[in-house]
Amino acid sequence: MDNHQLKSQCCAKAEALPQNNGLSPLEWGLGLLGLGLWFVVYAQLPGFAAWLTADVLALDPASRLGSSLEFFFYDTPKVLMLLVLVVFGVGVIRSFFTPERTRRLLAGRREFAGNVLAACLGIVTPFCSCSAVPLFIGFVTAGVPLGVTFSFLISAPMVNEIAVVLLYGLLGWKVAALYMATGLVVAMTAGWVIGRFKLEGHVEDWVRAIRAGEAAAEEEKSFRQRVFYGLESVRDIVGKVWIYVVAGIAVGAGIHGYVPEGFMAGIMGKGAWWSVPAAVVIGIPMYSNAAGIVPVVHALLEKGAALGTVLAFMMAVIALSLPEVVILRKVLKPRLIAVFVGVVGAGILLVGYLFNAIL
Repeated sequence: MDNHQLKSQCCAKAEALPQNNGLSPLEWGLGLLGLGLWFVVYAQLPGFAAWLTADVLALDPASRLGSSLEFFFYDTPKVLMLLVLVVFGVGVIRSFFTPERTRRLLAGRREFAGNVLAACLGIVTPFCSCSAVPLFIGFVTAGVPLGVTFSFLISAPMVNEIAVVLLYGLLGWKVAALYMATGLVVAMTAGWVIGRFKLEGHVEDWVRAIRAGEAAAEEEKSFRQRVFYGLESVRDIVGKVWIYVVAGIAVGAGIHGYVPEGFMAGIMGKGAWWSVPAAVVIGIPMYSNAAGIVPVVHALLEKGAALGTVLAFMMAVIALSLPEVVILRKVLKPRLIAVFVGVVGAGILLVGYLFNAIL
């Protein structure tokens, strides 16, 4: 199951959360204690991985197997711990957004301002490519411009907390910030460009025939409910995507230990002009998510792949996946789908070439 699909499950459980307005002193104490233990354990991970590899398994860390296993033993708990912390924080933020509230925020906005707001909302709202059809219908029938809708639908799966925290944990804050910034620019620009084509007539007729009803009244959540919403996000999201994280890190560990240093430079390096479009073409039909693809990206970079090429590959896998295109066909006519894929693909290509040139 796509890890982004799990975000929307938290919304349905919000009503069942505890109703008290604030946390008790005991709950505050347990929370602070847990946070302190998190930092203590996180700081010990490099030593733990080295000890487990060299002392417990008696492997040479410089050997292929030893190098692969130390990579795996360090990155797996590191990434999972980062996911728990960040998914909780974003879950609390996400408790402020529902489909109705997001729709109201975007409806009636001027197009450029709407593109910017829609792309930014995509980071923290609990929607994904699997939600494309109901979201598209809801936004279009509420009067959200077509280009603004696409800015949101591009940003929501591509620029999400799973991708950002994995990139931060494996490659550092600079690469994570770079990916988030370029992802937002692609979402904003692609949505604006799609809006210029005036393709509203290429939405399926049955979608345009729907009229949006009045949004249901929303009950304001207490601070305690928002905290428990964040904990529910951790259980739902991390509890389901951890297997993708482990599998992705296992693949990355194999690349780390067994692929010769610099091997990927000839295939995905700056010198190969065709590497960026090839990475995008390869990425589009792949069915994966950030949890599975980022550890592979990490290993590819270690072996000499160019950052721009790897970012283009990752964006294509997440934002232009074949399953999303198939889902969108239910509400879009082929010409509009072709424009969507072409515009987003061109933006991703530009990102790849730009960063290969300047980095």
